[in-house]
Amino acid sequence: MSATRRKHGDVPQTASQEEVGSAVPAGEILLYETEDGKARIECRFVGDTLWLSQAQMAELFQVSVPTVNQHLRHLYEDGEILPGATIRKFLIVRREGQRRVSRPIDYFNLDAALAVGYRVHSSRGIQFRQWATDQLREYLVKGFVLDDERLKHPVVPGIATPPDHFDELLERIRDIRASEARMYLRVRDIFALSADYDPKRADATAFFAIMQNKLHVAATGKTAPELVFERADHAAPNMGLTNWKNGSVSKSDVFTAKNYLTREEIAELNRIVGMWLDFAEDQTRRRKEIFLKDWGTKLDEFLRFNDREVLTNAGKVSHEQAMEKARGEYELFAARRRAWREAEGERENVQALEAVARDLEDAAQTKRGTRRRKA
Repeated sequence: MSATRRKHGDVPQTASQEEVGSAVPAGEILLYETEDGKARIECRFVGDTLWLSQAQMAELFQVSVPTVNQHLRHLYEDGEILPGATIRKFLIVRREGQRRVSRPIDYFNLDAALAVGYRVHSSRGIQFRQWATDQLREYLVKGFVLDDERLKHPVVPGIATPPDHFDELLERIRDIRASEARMYLRVRDIFALSADYDPKRADATAFFAIMQNKLHVAATGKTAPELVFERADHAAPNMGLTNWKNGSVSKSDVFTAKNYLTREEIAELNRIVGMWLDFAEDQTRRRKEIFLKDWGTKLDEFLRFNDREVLTNAGKVSHEQAMEKARGEYELFAARRRAWREAEGERENVQALEAVARDLEDAAQTKRGTRRRKA
């Protein structure tokens, strides 16, 4: 495979000067073609970004430095990227004639390099855009994109270690897997393999709610209704919720127990749910005959084996009590939020009027001063 690579510590050559040393972090970006003819990009980060000079971007995309400069200028003029967020000056020691001179040089971060890649007209630019299109297509079709090779081999000897977000990936997968809708679908598929499963049976639906309560107690010591009943509070910030779907808390958010959990409780619940689903799936894949009533016993045994608290009753708060409490608290919370927004709007209007009045007074004073000078 062929590759264009540039370490920040390397010495880029130009016609007029030579960079011989710098304080730039030693990261790199690789754009190459794999054996099957597909384009691939790899980045070697220091922290969560990397920095490239215009000369390094020119070499990466196989264009001239003036071409890179022109594209950057247009990107900043169009507002596609912002200078303050993408440019950083590094002190570079350069040879000018017989002298070694330290001068600040503009370096550009990964956002700027990617933006230039979308604009350059070169074979390497086309290769980059083909790679980017493949990633975007996979994201739109599947809902995710993974760099399998990087995740399998997070450390590359002799090269700056890339940031390893594998634990974050696992945590996000656990959270998705433990979401109510996703877990319901998975549990339904598992239960469907029970010898006596019938989706129309009332106990099949009821057991899902019982299972949720058992898992919540194992993670937090409280059932789902108890969590909602105890933590829904109109006077608390965001009504006591720690998670919600859109930009602000809506009525549909306040009835879900998981939305009131702390980060630590969510992580605990996600781990337990993940282990339980793996256990249940293993039981079904081994083709063991299991009846629906057996799953309750198996869940209790699973929780005891993992030293978790096991719920043996219906809990202290019913589902209806929790829903009624959440509805009442939300009505009070929504009223307070409306009042605050109205007051905030009035305050902004007053400030705007005061600003206009000051501008008018300044203009009037300037006009009076001009008249006096003429007189």
